[in-house]
Amino acid sequence: MAKSDYYELLGVDRNASDDVLKKAYRKLAVKYHPDKNHGDAKAEGKFKEISEAYDVLKDTKKRAAYDQYGHAAFQNGMGGGHHQGAGGVDPFDIFREAFGGGGGGGIFEDIFGGGGRSSSGAQSGSDLRYDLEITLEEAAKGTEKQIRYRRHISCKKCQGSGAEPGTGKSTCRTCNGTGQISSNRGFISFRQACPECSGTGQKIDSPCTECRGNGRTIDQSTVKVKIPEGVHTGSRLRSAGNGEAGINGGPSGDLYIILIVKEHELFERHEDDLFCEVPIKFSLACLGGTINVPTLFGKGNLKIPEGTQTGTTFRLRNQGMPHLSGGNGDLLVRIQVEVPKKLTKSQREKLESFSEACGDKGNPVSKSFVEKAKKFFN
Repeated sequence: MAKSDYYELLGVDRNASDDVLKKAYRKLAVKYHPDKNHGDAKAEGKFKEISEAYDVLKDTKKRAAYDQYGHAAFQNGMGGGHHQGAGGVDPFDIFREAFGGGGGGGIFEDIFGGGGRSSSGAQSGSDLRYDLEITLEEAAKGTEKQIRYRRHISCKKCQGSGAEPGTGKSTCRTCNGTGQISSNRGFISFRQACPECSGTGQKIDSPCTECRGNGRTIDQSTVKVKIPEGVHTGSRLRSAGNGEAGINGGPSGDLYIILIVKEHELFERHEDDLFCEVPIKFSLACLGGTINVPTLFGKGNLKIPEGTQTGTTFRLRNQGMPHLSGGNGDLLVRIQVEVPKKLTKSQREKLESFSEACGDKGNPVSKSFVEKAKKFFN
């Protein structure tokens, strides 16, 4: 049965601080503690799950291993080294031996990128996602936004080394500085990352008191994002190097900004065209005239012909959303003829005279409709 994600179990995000983790764990521990749920096997199981999750995430090294490998980091007692299979063996090493052997650079690593870890233990930082909500006007005209978010940065005290300033690292005695340990099973040779130094070949003599040897700390970062004209909901912008800091000197990941364009009170968007409904007076629909209509770029003029009906749609060229590749969509204006709810005495008299002149008194329904509906009236 697949194990639940530790962060989801505790109800925190992956950048949660130690204090946030502790508070979340304590709250859930009180809720599911066996002393408060006598005989409830489900609650007892939940308590064990959250305790296991907190035990891993409160430890800097275990958490780093979990963030990189997930639950596989703790299979067979490895406690955070490399991916493992049965017996603590890295299953990927079989392919490395068969397709390149030695210190890496084989076909398998060329295709799959070696898991983001170099032979020195350097590891690329994770990419991050930030959902940014913008208005339709901002999407149409382009804008610049400043966003704030939490991420792992290289520890300022130890400069990412993980070692207390003034101290250094020593050669790992388990792997003699190679970062790997080997074992032979029959005619097959297996290699895996050294569990003692996590594949770096070095051991920190005195861990940094700021980052506890991790080489990274969580910080609030600020980034300016330039949003081009014509973006859609789901458009993705990339800010290179503004993701999580790398480990052991590895490069930082990237920050991906996913745009969400808010709904507008007047306009609906259909690809790069805009659609809106404009109410006009009954008299204007009959007599015709010119009106001002709203656009995202100011006011537009629209000529209303005599006898315009409700539902008539007019197209204003190039008044829609900009195309990312250049040009603009159109603005589609759908007319709604307003019928007055109350009439003055003078208005009623004039409208009754108009109705008589049109011959509407005896037959208020249009002739075209009557012809189509004859068979239903017989």
